[in-house]
Amino acid sequence: MIYFIKFIYSFILPPGLFVLLLTAAALWIWRKNRRPAVTLLVITLLLYLSMTPLMSSLLMGSLERKYSPPSRIDGDVIVVLGGGATSGTPDIDGEGNLYGPAANRLLTAARLYRETGLPLLFTGGQVFADSGNEADIAKRQLIGLGIPAEDILTENKSLNTEQNAEFTAALMKEHGLSRPVLVTSAFHIARGMEEFRSAGLSPQAYPSDYRVSRIGSFTLSKLFPSPGSMESTGVALKEYLGLLAARL
Repeated sequence: MIYFIKFIYSFILPPGLFVLLLTAAALWIWRKNRRPAVTLLVITLLLYLSMTPLMSSLLMGSLERKYSPPSRIDGDVIVVLGGGATSGTPDIDGEGNLYGPAANRLLTAARLYRETGLPLLFTGGQVFADSGNEADIAKRQLIGLGIPAEDILTENKSLNTEQNAEFTAALMKEHGLSRPVLVTSAFHIARGMEEFRSAGLSPQAYPSDYRVSRIGSFTLSKLFPSPGSMESTGVALKEYLGLLAARL
């Protein structure tokens, strides 16, 4: 019963609702002119597929499998890429919070620090007027986790992955560092590696923040449209475009 309810919800709420409305519109047009109706049905099918866990998992999973966490750390600094932050939101010891992906990256980096003792470098600025400064928030939260301030470097000006790499390379040079261990979301690690190599660095990849289970099976629920799946599909397609741009 619970899966039947989820199925009903997936089509009476957006974005599944729009699939039904577009399908109904295509069938209505079919009676007058089949060619535009077929075109609309094809567009609706593509839109529907982009909303399903099946499609988002395929796209995300292919990105996440490009690199695996190394068995041994080989670097002199742990570099963490930002992933968005809020401003003015309440936190335990101040204001501003990292978005989920960035917080997961931060947690991985903090655990690696406990294991290796390597300094941390968090890179990411204030991307939008109403967003938080990622590196500044991350430093406060890392200190709150018990990591000494002297072991934390921040690059708080960059606005995208290309600038993350460029500004981080300059900051590392200032501090005599040359071998970054790159921590970012698994879906983003391939693009991060490309950008850091373009900036003249030879990073070691350490993916985190996985979204797709490695062990899974097909179920009908993977065909239920959902806002989260549509968002994941969009994120994955953005990464593929970013990878293409980075390699040109």
